[in-house]
Amino acid sequence: MLFKSILIRFFNHYLVVLFYIGFMINPLYSSTLNKKTFVVVLDAGHGGHDSGNRGNGYYEKTIALKIALSIGKILEKNEYIKVIYTRKSDKFVKLVERANIANKADADLFISIHCDAFTSPKAYGAGTFVLGLHANQRNLEIAKRENSVIFYEEDYKKNYDGFDPNNPESVISLTLMQEAYSNQSIEAAASIQKSFVANLGRKDRTVKQAGFVVLKYTYMPSVLVETGFLTNRREGAYLNSKKGQNEISKAIAKAIVNYKNELEKRVVNQQLFEEKETPKKLTKVNLNETKDIRFMVQLAASKKPIEAKPQNFKGLKNIIRQKEGDYYKYFYGNSKSYKFIQNKRSKARRAGFKSAFIVSFRGNQKIKLSEALDALE
Repeated sequence: MLFKSILIRFFNHYLVVLFYIGFMINPLYSSTLNKKTFVVVLDAGHGGHDSGNRGNGYYEKTIALKIALSIGKILEKNEYIKVIYTRKSDKFVKLVERANIANKADADLFISIHCDAFTSPKAYGAGTFVLGLHANQRNLEIAKRENSVIFYEEDYKKNYDGFDPNNPESVISLTLMQEAYSNQSIEAAASIQKSFVANLGRKDRTVKQAGFVVLKYTYMPSVLVETGFLTNRREGAYLNSKKGQNEISKAIAKAIVNYKNELEKRVVNQQLFEEKETPKKLTKVNLNETKDIRFMVQLAASKKPIEAKPQNFKGLKNIIRQKEGDYYKYFYGNSKSYKFIQNKRSKARRAGFKSAFIVSFRGNQKIKLSEALDALE
């Protein structure tokens, strides 16, 4: 009986170990901890009467659509990812409507797929872009080409507040809204660029910034991917081939999953940290020590000021903007109750600010969360 008891205990322990190992090495383990669906919007550039660039006789709109649909087919196998398309056929969709589709879906990530072109047939390689000011003339030309799509829209002056794709000054106004998501956009773009290089051996054209209209109106991390140059004979043939489209789709899909998992790991680590820092019991023992302690939820940070309006923060109201050093920081909620601010953090994360975290202040001075919670013991 003793031997049997020992054997059963050993077997149970062995199962627990196997489960733990399997759980931790599973690339989706962070999703298992947080089962909220991750929404990805795939935007196939151009379409309909807008063919995109026609390098070497190929159609950018057709290649972009095939790649977007192929990426979606891969991602849809992941039960924790929901895929939405701005178009699934050869039709024209306004740039602002593409953004609206993503905003209405409360998407976590927006990926716009394109093919590049250049005056020299020697240019090649895949590049990723996030919204920002043009670093050079080449980036400006890419943005002007992609933004010129609005001329296909009869009411573009109304939809885009008089934006002129040919006027570099117009781009400055584009960067404001996406500033709050710039860090996550860059991380997503870097994940895609890294996947291109590591998995396909593509030339690394690095992550760049430029003023794209389609990225301006999205209220989530957003990336525009130039999958390669149709004007390069060899690369154009590769992009137009089923083999090339499959390889590119797999690389982008893998990068999206990696970005998602890394983002969720940070959220989980933040939650674990806050749980560790939180006392088991919060009681106000000394009112004089705690009366100046308050908590807020930090949503985002930007180098340029964003108006603290609900429409700029996914409907969240009473946003507080404060400047710290070179950055403007945006806070939600303002309370002396830690329990109340935990609820506010949950609401912010449900709204889409998945990296939202709690910060604490004594008066106007920011202090460590652990210090604030210790004062409440």
